[in-house]
Amino acid sequence: MRAPATERPLTSGPEGGPSSPFPLRLSGPVIKGFGRGSKELQIPTANIPIEGLKVGGCETIESGVYYGFAGLDLHNADTGSKGVVFPMVMSIGWNPFYKNTVRSVEVHIVHSFPEDFYGVRMNLVILGFIRPEYDYVSKEALIEDIKMDIKVGTNSLERDAYKVFQEDKYLRHFSIEE
Repeated sequence: MRAPATERPLTSGPEGGPSSPFPLRLSGPVIKGFGRGSKELQIPTANIPIEGLKVGGCETIESGVYYGFAGLDLHNADTGSKGVVFPMVMSIGWNPFYKNTVRSVEVHIVHSFPEDFYGVRMNLVILGFIRPEYDYVSKEALIEDIKMDIKVGTNSLERDAYKVFQEDKYLRHFSIEE
């Protein structure tokens, strides 16, 4: 499906807060993706295995773009903090522009990191749906739409009824896996 040429709203989701089926929770270790986010699109992503969708019973979630918060298990020796939370916008799907043959979970964390953090545990609380996944006529059109997704996601998360989820204990609770 091609991206529509119509103007998009600047927020997504009801003003009063997430509605069913949200919030959704999922988790997984950060893994290497296709290598396109940072290098080709200049929009880095922290990917988790598709199996991460099973954590919150989200295996059947619709492909598309979502927003919420990401908790990273980044231990800070100075403060003793074990979990850091950031706003995020994520894509779940096939990425039709790239004709992927496998579904992926790609999370853009709205923060600039000095280095990669593969293997770090990431917990996600998904609060809303932005749009379905589209195919694009050019890489530039894809980048423009991703930037708009980030704007819609961050605007949506700035509302009080969504901001409170930044304190969700799930985001900072990391189980030790064997």
